[in-house]
Amino acid sequence: MAFINYLTQINLDFGAVSLLPQECTRIGMKRPLIVTDPGVKAAGVLDVALKALADVPHAVFDSTPSNPTEAAVRAAVSLLKTQGCDSLIAVGGGSSIDLAKGVAIAATHEGPLTHYATIEGGSPRITERVLPLIAVPTTAGTGSEVARGAIIIVDDGRKLGFHSWHLVPRAAVLDPELTVGLPALLTAATGMDAIAHCFETFMAPAVNPPADGISLDGLERGWAHIVAATQNGADRQARWNMMSASMQGAMAFQKGLGCVHSLSHSLGGANPRLHHGTLNAVFLPAVIRFNAQASSIQQERRLQRMAQAIGLAGCDSAGTELAEAVKALNAQLGLPSGLAAMGVGPDLFERIIDGAMADHCHKTNPMLATRDDYRRMLHESL
Repeated sequence: MAFINYLTQINLDFGAVSLLPQECTRIGMKRPLIVTDPGVKAAGVLDVALKALADVPHAVFDSTPSNPTEAAVRAAVSLLKTQGCDSLIAVGGGSSIDLAKGVAIAATHEGPLTHYATIEGGSPRITERVLPLIAVPTTAGTGSEVARGAIIIVDDGRKLGFHSWHLVPRAAVLDPELTVGLPALLTAATGMDAIAHCFETFMAPAVNPPADGISLDGLERGWAHIVAATQNGADRQARWNMMSASMQGAMAFQKGLGCVHSLSHSLGGANPRLHHGTLNAVFLPAVIRFNAQASSIQQERRLQRMAQAIGLAGCDSAGTELAEAVKALNAQLGLPSGLAAMGVGPDLFERIIDGAMADHCHKTNPMLATRDDYRRMLHESL
C-alpha cells in the first residue's frame, strides 16, 4: 500500500523571514529557543531572524556543531529549561534543524536519545509531546525543514536517524535571501545534497507518484541552477530555485533514499568533519551505476527520465551517462574528485560498510546491496 503524507505549511520567497512572528502566534509559541550555529551567527544571518523576532520573547542556543551530537542536544535542552522556553525555532542548515528536532524529543521524552532512533525501533516511541518547531533554513541542501527525520551522532559514536511525523516542523520559512552570502563551496556541497535527494528518492522502489513528480521537478530545477548559484551567489533566481529544489527533495524522500545515504551517514559518523552533502556528491555516481544493474524495466525507465531531466535525452546507457554527468558536475563545482581527496582510504572501508548495512536507508535502495557491493562502490568512489 502506498502511504502519502504532506503535512506542513511552507512559506517560500525573498523576505519570508519577516513572517516569523505571525507563525509563532499561529502555532501558539510563546517563548521559543532559537537553535543556530556559530557560522550563521558570525555571518549576520541570525541577526536578520532576531530582528524579525524583536517583539517575541526568546533565548538563543548558538553552539550547534557541524554534525549535531547527543551532547549538543543535552546542552540545548538544559538552556531551554533554564530559560523557560516552550518551543523551538531552528535558524541554520540541516545541522541546526536536526539538532532542534533532537531537542524537541529529548525535552519531552524520558531516557537516552538512542531509545528513539529508527534502527532501534524508536520511531513509535516519539509522540505528539515533542516541542513545536519552526524551521528557517539558511542553506539549500538538506530540506530538513519539511522532513520527518533528523540525523544525530549519539554518544556511542553512531550517526543515527530519528523519524516521526511528529518531528515535521509546524512551519517552514524559506527565505532565499538568507542564502545569498553562502560561500561558493558550501553552496555547491549543499546543492549537491539536494540533487542527491532528488536522484535517490526517484530511484527508490516505493510507490508514491506525488513524490516521484516532486523529486523529478526538483532534480531538473537543481541541476539547471546549481552552477549559477555557485558561481554568482547574488543570482536571486538561482538562489530561489535551489531553495525550492532542496525543499522538494526532502518533501519527496519520505518515499525512501538508498545506498548514497547509507554510505554517507556511516562515513559521516566515522569522521564527523566530513560534509554530508559533499559525501553524497562523491558517492552518487557509483550508486547510480550499481542501481542501473537492477533487472527492472521500471528502474530502467526511471534512469531514462532522470537523464531527460538533466538534459541527456536519448541516452543509450542512462546509468553510465548519468554517473559521468554527476562526476563532471562535481568537478565543475570544485568539489573533491573522490574519497582519497578527502583523506579517506581503504583502511576505513570495513567500518563504513558495517554502518551502511545497519543504516535506515539501506533497505530502501532499488537493489539490496551486499558487503561486496558496498566495497565496490567505495573503491569506485576513491
